[in-house]
Amino acid sequence: AIPDLLGRVLSGSKYGVRQTRGKFGLGAKMALIWSKKSTGVPIRIKTSHVSADANKRKKKRKSDSDDDDDDEEEEDDVGKNNEIVGGRKVGKIISTCVLDIDIYKNQPRVIQHTQEPNTEQWIGTEIQVLVAGNWTTYKSRVVQYLRQLAIITPYARLEMTYSNRSDEKKGMNFKFERRSEQMPPAAREVKHHPSSVNNLLVQQLLERTNAKTLVKFLTNDLSGITPASARRLIERLGNSFEPDMDPADLDDKLVTRFVQVLRSADDLFKSPDGGCLSPLGEYNLNLGIQKVVEPDIIATARDKPGAYDGHPFIVEAAVSLGGKDAKEGITVVRFANRIPLLFEGGADVATRVANGKIKWSSYKIDHKRDKIGVFVSIVSTKVPFKGTGKEYIGDDIIEIQQSVKRALQNCCQQLRAHLTKKNALRDVKERKSRLLKYIPDVSRSVFGILEAMQKRKSEEAESGPRYSSPRKRIAGAGAGSSRQQHLKPTESEVFSVLERVSNGDLTEDTIKEHLVEAVEENVNAGLGFDENEEVFGKVGTSKSKKVGEDDDRQAVYLVPIYDDPKTAGKVVIRHPLFDFFPLNA
Repeated sequence: AIPDLLGRVLSGSKYGVRQTRGKFGLGAKMALIWSKKSTGVPIRIKTSHVSADANKRKKKRKSDSDDDDDDEEEEDDVGKNNEIVGGRKVGKIISTCVLDIDIYKNQPRVIQHTQEPNTEQWIGTEIQVLVAGNWTTYKSRVVQYLRQLAIITPYARLEMTYSNRSDEKKGMNFKFERRSEQMPPAAREVKHHPSSVNNLLVQQLLERTNAKTLVKFLTNDLSGITPASARRLIERLGNSFEPDMDPADLDDKLVTRFVQVLRSADDLFKSPDGGCLSPLGEYNLNLGIQKVVEPDIIATARDKPGAYDGHPFIVEAAVSLGGKDAKEGITVVRFANRIPLLFEGGADVATRVANGKIKWSSYKIDHKRDKIGVFVSIVSTKVPFKGTGKEYIGDDIIEIQQSVKRALQNCCQQLRAHLTKKNALRDVKERKSRLLKYIPDVSRSVFGILEAMQKRKSEEAESGPRYSSPRKRIAGAGAGSSRQQHLKPTESEVFSVLERVSNGDLTEDTIKEHLVEAVEENVNAGLGFDENEEVFGKVGTSKSKKVGEDDDRQAVYLVPIYDDPKTAGKVVIRHPLFDFFPLNA
């Protein structure tokens, strides 16, 4: 099977559709052709793998081929070539093949094909290819491709070694270790959806079908059509079609009519199902980006499966901020069927949506200064590439464009929630820092006022009380609200504080300690946040307390001063940033 797999170009068949990793349908055959063209050296393949269950393969082979006897013999050989070692299945033999390709006859030319016992319980495939190229010119592209391949395949270990014979310093070696043990499920092959067929494909299906009636052909060779919907479809086709007619009787004119009705009768059958696809998964995508990019924060999302022209697709996206070697602005990384796309990124749907359809400022992200990484992976049974090189996906398919936009918006909403928490925590820290900065000056000033008040009380005790002017007494009696009167300390409270100052129990250091404790308590309790907002600590889940009867915090008010402190004869504490004086001094 190895020579036919790698040494024969375009040898596949189209009995159904399936998500494939390739873009041209050539795969590793292109490596063999490139090697033959550039160096002429044949390739070497070493493989040992676990074959599928014999019964399943036998059933599939019977449905695809009429040669049942050969299939049964093959399945017997498959069962014999497997064994269980250490709880896992391994191949009993290792096959080694050295082959070339006859380009003119499109046939493999086997130079060596040997088999040996698998004593090391080795599983995998190795392909050695010698090609010629300009390393200096394409070095960056090769490294870029491997980095992006490591993102989209975190379950694989990638290593590349380059040695320069003329200058050893120019050599390089880098590797990406496996980070995930969860591989995506294999993509399933499904029958063609009625909305995806064309004249050529229908003619091929009519030639291969074993159905004897048109109803059987519709239900067995196409997906999503029940016998009842098949009969209703035949009614729409007109008098030239009958449910029991032989599909082989359809000529070119009838095939054209048949295809036109199939592609327009969306109400008779279900939309394509995305269950046959094999997306990478948000978990693996997150691990792959963390492994290669090492961002500060990352959000991933997967949009619901969609369909266009009868082909299902799934869009997965991730948005990261920061990271190793990240650049300012938006950097878009694109994948199609889990294959990196390097060229013509400006015209791709992911780039155009990221640059033109997303309002980054709405999510507290600066798209010009922040280091934003946008990762979009699209899987489908038919990726709508544009151009001959198949290097980008156009934005003309509205379904894919909207799916990419929804996935990116989902990621941005996750980042906005995190950035809101981060900014709130930063504001709390800044507020705490500003308050702590002025505590020494406030403590010194308050203690100076208290000392002055204590000294004046001592003088009044010796020489008698002082009386304020009539104007001041009238202003003091008529001014002030009930709240101000409530905040005014009583004589006993004033006497108690001044007594502590006189005894040395209340000093500048004790005032400073109490202020620091108050700042710590209020900031940690979420002072300055709305009662419905969160206080974001280490875990980011605690809620701020509601100000109620059980709250021991005290409200602080700024009381307006209508008299000039200089003319009113009040004691003023001068400071470069403020003037402070007590109301009752």
